[in-house]
Amino acid sequence: MRFMILVPSTPLIERGTMGTEQQFADMQAYNEEMLKAGVFVDGEGLHPTSKGARAAWQAGEWVVTDGPFAESKELVAGFTIIDVSSREEALEWLRKWPVSCAPEPGYALELRQILRAEDFGDELTPELREREEQMRVEAARNAARG
Repeated sequence: MRFMILVPSTPLIERGTMGTEQQFADMQAYNEEMLKAGVFVDGEGLHPTSKGARAAWQAGEWVVTDGPFAESKELVAGFTIIDVSSREEALEWLRKWPVSCAPEPGYALELRQILRAEDFGDELTPELREREEQMRVEAARNAARG
Protein backbone atom coordinates (compact mmCIF):
# COMPACT_ATOMS: atom_id res chain seq x y z
CA MET A 1 0.00 0.00 0.00
CA ARG A 2 1.38 3.35 -0.98
CA PHE A 3 0.75 6.45 1.09
CA MET A 4 1.65 10.10 0.64
CA ILE A 5 2.60 12.26 3.57
CA LEU A 6 1.62 15.82 2.68
CA VAL A 7 3.74 18.49 4.34
CA PRO A 8 1.93 21.78 4.91
CA SER A 9 3.55 25.08 4.17
CA THR A 10 4.18 27.80 6.74
CA PRO A 11 4.64 31.56 6.48
CA LEU A 12 8.43 31.02 6.72
CA ILE A 13 8.41 28.54 3.85
CA GLU A 14 6.21 30.87 1.79
CA ARG A 15 8.82 33.62 2.33
CA GLY A 16 11.45 31.28 0.86
CA THR A 17 13.15 30.18 4.09
CA MET A 18 14.64 26.78 3.37
CA GLY A 19 15.20 25.45 6.89
CA THR A 20 18.09 25.00 9.28
CA GLU A 21 21.06 22.68 9.06
CA GLN A 22 19.55 20.68 11.94
CA GLN A 23 16.23 20.30 10.13
CA PHE A 24 18.01 19.07 7.00
CA ALA A 25 20.08 16.61 9.03
CA ASP A 26 17.01 15.33 10.90
CA MET A 27 14.97 14.91 7.71
CA GLN A 28 17.86 13.17 5.98
CA ALA A 29 18.19 10.74 8.92
CA TYR A 30 14.42 10.06 8.78
CA ASN A 31 14.54 9.41 5.03
CA GLU A 32 17.58 7.15 5.45
CA GLU A 33 15.75 5.17 8.14
CA MET A 34 12.79 4.68 5.78
CA LEU A 35 15.15 3.78 2.94
CA LYS A 36 16.90 1.12 5.05
CA ALA A 37 13.47 -0.26 6.06
CA GLY A 38 12.56 -0.51 2.37
CA VAL A 39 9.51 1.76 2.57
CA PHE A 40 10.81 5.06 1.11
CA VAL A 41 9.64 5.64 -2.48
CA ASP A 42 10.10 9.37 -3.04
CA GLY A 43 10.04 12.72 -1.34
CA GLU A 44 10.51 16.31 -2.40
CA GLY A 45 10.13 19.83 -1.11
CA LEU A 46 8.29 22.41 -3.16
CA HIS A 47 9.12 26.01 -3.94
CA PRO A 48 6.86 28.64 -2.34
CA THR A 49 3.58 29.39 -4.07
CA SER A 50 5.04 32.71 -5.27
CA LYS A 51 6.81 30.62 -7.92
CA GLY A 52 3.68 28.61 -8.74
CA ALA A 53 0.41 28.98 -10.59
CA ARG A 54 -3.13 27.65 -10.42
CA ALA A 55 -5.42 26.81 -13.32
CA ALA A 56 -9.19 26.96 -12.84
CA TRP A 57 -11.74 25.73 -15.37
CA GLN A 58 -14.04 28.69 -16.02
CA ALA A 59 -16.48 29.38 -18.84
CA GLY A 60 -15.08 26.59 -20.99
CA GLU A 61 -11.40 27.42 -20.65
CA TRP A 62 -8.49 27.19 -18.23
CA VAL A 63 -7.76 30.45 -16.45
CA VAL A 64 -4.26 30.61 -14.99
CA THR A 65 -3.44 32.67 -11.91
CA ASP A 66 0.14 33.15 -10.81
CA GLY A 67 1.10 32.76 -7.13
CA PRO A 68 1.53 33.55 -4.34
CA PHE A 69 -1.59 32.08 -2.79
CA ALA A 70 -1.50 33.59 0.68
CA GLU A 71 -5.30 33.48 0.98
CA SER A 72 -5.27 29.68 1.16
CA LYS A 73 -4.60 27.84 4.41
CA GLU A 74 -4.14 24.55 2.55
CA LEU A 75 -0.73 25.12 0.95
CA VAL A 76 1.60 22.17 0.44
CA ALA A 77 5.36 22.53 0.99
CA GLY A 78 6.41 18.98 0.14
CA PHE A 79 5.60 15.31 0.18
CA THR A 80 6.95 11.88 1.00
CA ILE A 81 5.69 8.67 -0.59
CA ILE A 82 6.06 5.42 1.31
CA ASP A 83 5.14 1.84 0.42
CA VAL A 84 4.06 -0.11 3.50
CA SER A 85 1.95 -3.13 4.38
CA SER A 86 -0.85 -1.29 6.19
CA ARG A 87 -2.33 2.03 7.25
CA GLU A 88 -1.08 1.33 10.77
CA GLU A 89 2.49 1.00 9.51
CA ALA A 90 2.10 4.26 7.58
CA LEU A 91 0.94 5.95 10.78
CA GLU A 92 3.98 4.55 12.63
CA TRP A 93 6.25 6.25 10.09
CA LEU A 94 4.20 9.44 10.32
CA ARG A 95 4.75 9.50 14.09
CA LYS A 96 8.53 9.31 13.51
CA TRP A 97 8.52 12.57 11.53
CA PRO A 98 11.37 14.76 12.87
CA VAL A 99 10.10 17.07 15.59
CA SER A 100 12.51 19.79 14.42
CA CYS A 101 10.54 19.87 11.15
CA ALA A 102 7.24 20.58 12.95
CA PRO A 103 7.73 24.31 13.46
CA GLU A 104 4.89 25.07 15.85
CA PRO A 105 2.23 23.47 18.05
CA GLY A 106 -0.71 22.40 15.95
CA TYR A 107 1.43 21.77 12.86
CA ALA A 108 -0.23 18.79 11.18
CA LEU A 109 0.98 16.39 8.51
CA GLU A 110 -1.62 14.71 6.31
CA LEU A 111 -1.55 11.03 5.38
CA ARG A 112 -3.38 9.92 2.24
CA GLN A 113 -3.47 6.49 0.64
CA ILE A 114 -2.58 6.48 -3.05
CA LEU A 115 -5.14 4.88 -5.33
CA ARG A 116 -4.23 1.72 -7.25
CA ALA A 117 -5.67 0.67 -10.60
CA GLU A 118 -7.84 -1.92 -8.83
CA ASP A 119 -9.52 0.85 -6.82
CA PHE A 120 -11.18 2.29 -9.95
CA GLY A 121 -13.35 -0.73 -10.74
CA ASP A 122 -14.58 -1.85 -14.14
CA GLU A 123 -14.52 1.67 -15.60
CA LEU A 124 -10.75 1.32 -15.86
CA THR A 125 -10.88 -1.35 -18.55
CA PRO A 126 -8.06 -3.85 -19.18
CA GLU A 127 -7.03 -1.75 -22.19
CA LEU A 128 -6.87 1.43 -20.12
CA ARG A 129 -4.96 -0.42 -17.36
CA GLU A 130 -2.42 -1.62 -19.93
CA ARG A 131 -1.97 1.92 -21.29
CA GLU A 132 -1.58 3.19 -17.70
CA GLU A 133 1.13 0.62 -16.99
CA GLN A 134 2.96 1.54 -20.22
CA MET A 135 2.88 5.20 -19.17
CA ARG A 136 4.31 4.30 -15.74
CA VAL A 137 7.17 2.37 -17.35
CA GLU A 138 7.95 5.36 -19.59
CA ALA A 139 7.72 7.74 -16.64
CA ALA A 140 10.20 5.59 -14.69
CA ARG A 141 12.59 5.78 -17.67
CA ASN A 142 12.19 9.55 -17.73
CA ALA A 143 12.90 9.77 -13.99
CA ALA A 144 16.00 7.58 -14.37
CA ARG A 145 17.37 9.99 -17.02
CA GLY A 146 16.72 12.76 -14.48
